[in-house]
Amino acid sequence: MHMLTQPRPYTLSDSDKILGEGETRYVLRVRDLPLEDKPREKMLAAGPGSLTHAELIAVLLGVGTRKEEVLSMAQRIIREYGERAVITEKSPERLSEALDIPLSKACQIVASFELGRRAYQSKAGRPLVVRTAEQAFQYFKSMGTLQKEQLRGLYVNSRFQVIHEETISIGSLTANIVHPREVFQPALEYGAVAIIVAHNHPSGSLEPTSDDYAVTRQLVKAGQVLGIELLDHLVIAGETFTSCMEEKT
Repeated sequence: MHMLTQPRPYTLSDSDKILGEGETRYVLRVRDLPLEDKPREKMLAAGPGSLTHAELIAVLLGVGTRKEEVLSMAQRIIREYGERAVITEKSPERLSEALDIPLSKACQIVASFELGRRAYQSKAGRPLVVRTAEQAFQYFKSMGTLQKEQLRGLYVNSRFQVIHEETISIGSLTANIVHPREVFQPALEYGAVAIIVAHNHPSGSLEPTSDDYAVTRQLVKAGQVLGIELLDHLVIAGETFTSCMEEKT
């Protein structure tokens, strides 16, 4: 294992496995909360800025299901999928399957964030630049608290500006298959010249597994064929990270 102590700037030159789960159950119900703590009433009294991500999603969903109350569902969505991954997810089917929520509710979530994304993109904003593993880690840092293992990708242009983020795979601690086509398809769609991938170890171990290295090698080879470079593959655990690219792959 090699911990990065000094940022190594990324440079651009001219298969199939991964990914865990712990289970926690939430029993808090909206009807049990004091009136001032209920998400809708809280929004009306103090504005949307006073609500947590989970409370905002609970307001968006309105009601839960017979087996899960709406606030419990919203909190589980954030806890298991991650705030950033929920915001960037564009596939209701994948969200529904990964979280075991009704497809209609997954559509509500994806549609709401798509509206926000379009509004944001319509304004002139300063692009995010990722040039080092440390900068990439800061972008992916929230993955360190997730209870399920995820593989995510950052897609950059020739100026190292982030043009897209994708949640590529969500799995359990048993090995899943991650095909290079799933990793590189968004790069082709958005015109990226390079990608950075990261996945988390819910176990807390920073040691890359043999599967981690195998995936890294496979993605490097696939990228060489496509002319899309793999800049890094980070393993994230808690508040720290290591890079599979820093090891001999």
